[in-house]
Amino acid sequence: MFQKPKKGYKAKRPTRDEYQLEELGDRLVEAKEEESELLLEVWGEEQEVRGRIVALDSRTRKVHVAESHGELRKIPFLDIMNVNRPR
Repeated sequence: MFQKPKKGYKAKRPTRDEYQLEELGDRLVEAKEEESELLLEVWGEEQEVRGRIVALDSRTRKVHVAESHGELRKIPFLDIMNVNRPR
């Protein structure tokens, strides 16, 4: 007899209120204008993403980050959990 495969549920992204999302957006815009390097905590990734914000795409809701080793990453805004400045 066959066993049914167990349903695997992905962990849900933590929800944040409007105030938290607005504050996060403001910090990203400020960092883009200053062209400063950031450490982004991205949901579902073990390591922080380090780089500079080169574009904020309001249509796709993605943040374009130029990483220090030259790669361009497009990260969904809602997946960014925290923004820090490197030490």
